[in-house]
This record gives sequence, C-alpha cells and structure tokens, in this order.
Amino acid sequence: MKLHHDEITDRNVITGYADDHVVVNQITHSDNLIILPERLETGWLTGGFEALDAHAVAKLAALGVEIVLLGTGARQRFPAPAVMRPLIEAKIGFEIMDLPAACRTYNILMGENRNVAAALFFDPA
Repeated sequence: MKLHHDEITDRNVITGYADDHVVVNQITHSDNLIILPERLETGWLTGGFEALDAHAVAKLAALGVEIVLLGTGARQRFPAPAVMRPLIEAKIGFEIMDLPAACRTYNILMGENRNVAAALFFDPA
C-alpha cells in the first residue's frame, strides 16, 4: 500500500509498506526495525515475532518515548505478558497491532509531534 505524501521533511515518515517491508522517507527497509521521528534503529531483533523477548522489549523501554507501537506483521499477534513487563514497569504506553495499523498509527502520532516509536516485524516474502 502506498500512503499519502506529506511535506514533513525533517522527520521519519512511513511512505509505504507491505507484509515484508516498510518504506521510510522513500527508502525501503526489509529487516525488523524501530522507527522514531528523529532516527531509525535497524538490527533491533533478528528473527521473527517469535524471537521477541523481555530483553528486546527492555531496549524499547530505554528509548525514552511515551508510547511504543508494536507492529507484529501481517496479522496481530500478542506476546506473553511477561515479555511486555519492561514497558509496563517503565510506565510506557504500548499498543500491539498488525503492521499496516502500526504504520498508519505511527504517522498520525508522529504528525501530532508525539514522542512515539514503532517496532516493526516483517513477514517473509
């Protein structure tokens, strides 16, 4: 899906996505990544959704954001509650959704100048 082009030039905007990639500022990324308005973090977690553990979530909690969007691929999948404990203990809000919803929600919150991060998983092609 291609998203509407906006004139935001100084922040990371998701400009397109599919099950196996996301396009940020017209650059395609196909490895799991964390997107924040000011930076991208590639290599966050190797493997798919099944590799998500509390250690990886602790890295998300250390980002200093107010909300984390967890995009779990083509379908919404929920991690065990213990996996999400680092965000809960840090009092950071989080939403778990499929990849398309996470991409759209990230753009909306980023456009509102919210302190948001989207951690995205991709399904193999």
